Amino acid sequence: MNIMTGMIGRRLARFLTEPRPGLGLGVPTPRERLLATLQPGDVLLVEGNNRIATAIKYLTQSTWSHSALYLGTHGAGRLAAGDHCFIEADLVHGVRSVGIEEFEGCHTRICRPVGLTEAERRAVTGFAIERIGYQYDLRNLIDLARYLMPMPPVPTRLRRRMIALGSGDPTRAICSTLIAQAFQEIRYPVLPLVEYQPAATEDCPDCVDEVLRIRHHSLYAPRDFDVSPYFRIVKPTIEGGFDFRTLTWHASTPPLQDAQIAE
Repeated sequence: MNIMTGMIGRRLARFLTEPRPGLGLGVPTPRERLLATLQPGDVLLVEGNNRIATAIKYLTQSTWSHSALYLGTHGAGRLAAGDHCFIEADLVHGVRSVGIEEFEGCHTRICRPVGLTEAERRAVTGFAIERIGYQYDLRNLIDLARYLMPMPPVPTRLRRRMIALGSGDPTRAICSTLIAQAFQEIRYPVLPLVEYQPAATEDCPDCVDEVLRIRHHSLYAPRDFDVSPYFRIVKPTIEGGFDFRTLTWHASTPPLQDAQIAE
């Protein structure tokens, strides 16, 4: 039975991850510009273009359906190929290292953790590298079948929990789960639960302490890195020295009149 469900699960996973051209809405960043901007430890969010991406974007009400951790040279000599500079968790292949070509033509966003030391960056990337080979539990067909519907009729309060795939197998891997775990290893917050506790003193009777509580890693989604107050959004076009005055407009664009420019 396990063999049969595994075979069906692999076929279903391949079906869910087949590319569907034309689904992406954003403008892709050229790979050279993307690589010139990325730093080790950055999280790359991706607007996917397959069936499962459509469901994840609906469930999270977000543009982003996938995430990958950028390694830079931190994984040199430890990965399958020298040009593999990202770690991602793929539904079919599990946790693996990939190159920039994997995200060619995709709309992406860079989310950068702030204030990490070199040692902390290595701890984060090292955690992800050590989990290469971890797999989804593809025998749980009910978990996979939920994503056959692009817009599952799920109450809002349950949508985040529905994203988690697998039957609880300790070797399962989900893209945002893997990366959230990596940052939790160094106690770096992604989107923790925040509690406010009284911290009144004689000088400050109304003071409170902000206490963070770790959210379970299985409940993280790609969008959480985007909305996290602890990650900086980095845009390659702006980082490269954007100047709107140097843009070349199509001939059909009306010319700008001097009177339209305010002094």
